[in-house]
Amino acid sequence: MSRTLRVRQSQTVLPFGVGAVFDIQGESFVATGIGDWPQRAKQRVESSRLATRLGVTGFYAAPPTANERYDVPDAPGAPYIRFPAWLFCGACRRMKRWRIADEKPGQPPRCPSCQPGPTLAPMRFVQICSAGHLGDIDWWFWAHSRRDATERRECGEREKLRFLVSERASGLEALSVVCTAKGCGAGRDLLDILGTHGIRCSGRNPWQRTSEAVECVKPVQIVQRTAGNLYYPVVHSALDIPETDAPAYADETLASAVREHDLWVSLCKIASTPRAEVFRGMIKEDTGADDTLLDLLLAEENGQPPAAPGSATTPVHPDLSREEWSAFMAPVPPATRDFALRETTLGLAHETTEPWVGLRRGIGRILLADRLREVRALSGFTRVSPDATVVPADTARRLKWLPAVEVFGEGVFLTLDKEALGDWEADERVRHRVAGMRADLDRAFQKDRLQALTGAELSPRFVLLHTLAHLFIRQLSFESGYTTASLRERIYARSDQDQYGILVYTAAGDAEGTLGGLVRQGEPPRLAETLLRMTEAAAWCSADPLCAEHSGQGFGNLNRAACHACALLPETSCESGNTLLDRALVVGGEHVPGYFEPMVTAARAAAAAALERPTS
Repeated sequence: MSRTLRVRQSQTVLPFGVGAVFDIQGESFVATGIGDWPQRAKQRVESSRLATRLGVTGFYAAPPTANERYDVPDAPGAPYIRFPAWLFCGACRRMKRWRIADEKPGQPPRCPSCQPGPTLAPMRFVQICSAGHLGDIDWWFWAHSRRDATERRECGEREKLRFLVSERASGLEALSVVCTAKGCGAGRDLLDILGTHGIRCSGRNPWQRTSEAVECVKPVQIVQRTAGNLYYPVVHSALDIPETDAPAYADETLASAVREHDLWVSLCKIASTPRAEVFRGMIKEDTGADDTLLDLLLAEENGQPPAAPGSATTPVHPDLSREEWSAFMAPVPPATRDFALRETTLGLAHETTEPWVGLRRGIGRILLADRLREVRALSGFTRVSPDATVVPADTARRLKWLPAVEVFGEGVFLTLDKEALGDWEADERVRHRVAGMRADLDRAFQKDRLQALTGAELSPRFVLLHTLAHLFIRQLSFESGYTTASLRERIYARSDQDQYGILVYTAAGDAEGTLGGLVRQGEPPRLAETLLRMTEAAAWCSADPLCAEHSGQGFGNLNRAACHACALLPETSCESGNTLLDRALVVGGEHVPGYFEPMVTAARAAAAAALERPTS
C-alpha cells in the first residue's frame, strides 16, 4: 500500500525549516537548502521592511502542492531527503545504508533480506558540530573502535553490520553494533556513545554534495536525532504595517548623535573593510546606538542598500519594532487591508471604586487589531547551541532571497500609563531587582540575541511588560478559548525608543487565527475583567513560596519569580525563549513593589469586605 507523507507549506519555515530533522510515520527526513527548491512554482511573499532589515531582495514561500506531498520526486514543494541514511530491520536486525537510488516513490524502505520485507527503521543517533554540520555516524568505525588500526584494515566489509539488542542489560548498554563480516565479529555497545569521541567532521550537511564539503576542525558531538540541540532556527518576523515617509530610525536624537561622533566620517570611508568593526564598536559604546541604526545610517550616507545576509555588518537579530511601535502609537491608527486597528477603552470611565480605578490608572492605550498579517522568514540555523555558527538557508550562498510564510490573525495591543510606569521604574528597589537579572544576562551565552529585544541595557520595563504578556496570554487561554500555543507576544519595551506596550496576537497558521475570539475578549468590559483575574491569579503560584523567593531559575538563571506553574509559555509563543521573567514586578513581592500591586491589594480588601458584609 502506497503511503502519503505531508508537510504543510507553513511548516517549511518552522518547525521543519532548512536543516531540521523530523520523524513522520516511523521514517526520518531532513529539509534541504533552498537552493534545491523548484524555481518556477515558489510563491513570492511581500515584506519590504523585513527584506530591507535582513539585506535580501525578497522572500518566497515553498511551492504549494495539490495534496502537500513531498515524497514524490517529481512533485513540487520543499524537498526533503531521508536522514539518517543508516537504517535497520526490526526482524533480522541487519543494518543497511540507504541511498537515493534505492528510493521508490510512495514506498517506505524495506528490508531486502526478509520476506515479506518489513519497513526499515532509522538509526537513533547522528553527529553534529558547532559549525552547523550534520551527518551519519560511521557505524563500521564504531563497531571496530575497540580494535587497533591493523585489525580494522583486515576487515574489508564496511556494510555488513547488525544492530543487536541484549536481554541481559538495560538502557544503551543493551544496544550494540556488530560486524558480521567473515572472520571479524567486532562490536561495541552504545553505553558511552553520547558526547564527543574525537570523530572527524564531514564538513557538510546531508543534502550537500561531497564537493561542497569544507575542512571543519570543530569537535563532533553524537546526539539523538530528536535532541533539542540539533536544530536552532534563526527566524525573523515582521508585521505588515502601512508604509510611511518617516525615516526607518525612530529616534532622530540618537541618529544625530551618531552623525556628530568624531569617528563617523572615518567609519563611512572604511565601512566595507574589516577595520570598520573597531569604529562601529566605539560609536555604539559612546552613543548607545545599535547595529541596525548604524546600518541604516551608513546605507543612507553611501546611497547603498544594506549588506547582504551573512556579511559582517548585517546584524543577526535586527530590531524590527521601531516602525511597528510608531504605527500603533499614531494619533489616528493607520489602516490597510492587512492592518486594521480600532481604539477602545477598558469601559471604566464611570467607576469610582477600587480595584477598577487602579486598573484604569495603570493602563494607557488599547487597540484592537481586527486583522494582522505577519511574515516569518528563516535566515538560517545553528546546531549545538543558539550562539554557534549560523548556517544560511542557502548553504551554497548564491541566492539573495529567504524562505518565508505569511500568517493572518488578530490581536490586542495595550500600553501602560507612561507616568505611572516612570514613577515605578524610578523606585530603587525595582532597579536593584533588575540589576541582578542584568548581571545574569551579561554572563548568558544568548546575550546578543536577547539584547536585540531588550535594547542596549535590560530595563525594568522590559521585564515587567514581558511578564505581563505571559500572564495575559495564560489568562486569555481560559477566557477566549485559544490555546496558549496559538497566541504569540510582541514586546515593545526599548527605553531608548520610549516604548511601553505589548501586542498579543494569534500565531496559528490556519483558521484558528481568525475566529474573532481574541478581539472580542479585548472589548469592554471583558478586557478589564480579564486583567483583574490575571493579576489575582499571578499573585499566587502553586510553587510558592519557593517560586516567589527564587533568586535565579530557568534557562541561565534568567528568571526570578516565574516557573511553569505561573508564567512560562510554549516556546513558539515567546520572543525570548521563556527568559527575563519576574512575576514579583507585576504583583509585588517581599522586597520589591509590583506595578499592579495596589490593584491586587485593593481587590483583596474588597473581597474581604464583601465576605464580612452581613447578608439579609
